[in-house]
Amino acid sequence: MTKLTIVANIIAKQDKVELIKSELLKLIDITRAEEGCLSYDLHQDNENPAHFLFFENWASRELWQVHMNTQHLADFVATTEGAIETFEVNEMTHIG
Repeated sequence: MTKLTIVANIIAKQDKVELIKSELLKLIDITRAEEGCLSYDLHQDNENPAHFLFFENWASRELWQVHMNTQHLADFVATTEGAIETFEVNEMTHIG
């Protein structure tokens, strides 16, 4: 199995920054406890507080896929519907 790095960029709508931040923070502890989660770190842009970034490392793509189908992610999507401007996920491989 090859380790997988995920970079997720989330841009909240300007009037929904605090909602998105609080909902993203709820994901951290529960996700870090999942099988295969090596790291799950949330960042907020210093210049644009509406921009959040998750930097994640997973033991395998298969275990990340299990994460993507969890109830807590489904709840996040439902709770934040209409509050996110853009959500982009990049699957990456560490090469050096």
